[in-house]
Amino acid sequence: MPRLLTLGLLILMPLLVAAQESAPATANEEHLQATVDGLQEPLYSPFVERYMLDELRQLRSEQAQAKQELLQQIVDREHRAVDRAVSYATDTVTYFFYLIAAASSILVVVGWSSIRDIKERVHSLADEEISRLINEYEQRLENIEQQLQQKSRHIEENREEIELTQEVQSMWLRAQQESSPATKIKIYDDILQRKPRDCEALTYKADAVLELHEPQWAVNLCRQALDIDPDNAHAFYQLACACTVLQQPEEALNYLQQAIELRDDYREQVLVDPALQPLHEHAAARLLLGLRDREPGAGSETIKTMEAEPA
Repeated sequence: MPRLLTLGLLILMPLLVAAQESAPATANEEHLQATVDGLQEPLYSPFVERYMLDELRQLRSEQAQAKQELLQQIVDREHRAVDRAVSYATDTVTYFFYLIAAASSILVVVGWSSIRDIKERVHSLADEEISRLINEYEQRLENIEQQLQQKSRHIEENREEIELTQEVQSMWLRAQQESSPATKIKIYDDILQRKPRDCEALTYKADAVLELHEPQWAVNLCRQALDIDPDNAHAFYQLACACTVLQQPEEALNYLQQAIELRDDYREQVLVDPALQPLHEHAAARLLLGLRDREPGAGSETIKTMEAEPA
């Protein structure tokens, strides 16, 4: 009965709280909307984002800890249940022994030999039953312990993965805010140190290396990315840019064609990318990009007509 009352209170309490908070909710939303409409500058900064990431990590750590505590409570309950079951079995066997002993005392007239045989048989049966119960519950406890250890390992692995993901995400945000190619390269190196097979970090590092006029370095980075992911469109695109800087137009066109086949939106990006402007003078590039007319001597910004190739 107390459990039913407690369950009822737990169900009714959120309803009462929701009823009390529903009235001022509309007024709060209007006030918040007015405040947002009146903002003159962004609310968040990198420090706030970092704070939010730390709070998210703390929240997930607390959830993992709460889950582990719940599992510990479940194990403790299983232990108590096992103790009660063993005590019940022991008492049952003891009472059974007393009953047999009483019956044996009645049959004492049969002879001491018969009574001794009965006593030994009773003890043997009691020992067998107790041993069976002990082995059964030891096996159950061992299974529970294995499950708890496995869940603990999973929780720890998930926690480490979450921390690594948050740290890498923070580095990507820093890289997007940086304007210096050298600083970007350092950030991408930090990302690759934590995730060596991150193709995106390799290709974006190649882009930053091209800004430092190191096309051969960019080629090596793109080839590393293609070794990991042979269908990485961004790696082919950066290879095309690097080969253009190295004055290898045929290889650049080949890589550019593979990039466009994987991602058609690169077709438009080529037209405005300064690194690929030298390719606009080649007939193969104009055919690939679907260019029909362009003012002579002008860059990609003066393109008059652009059509996608027919499917």
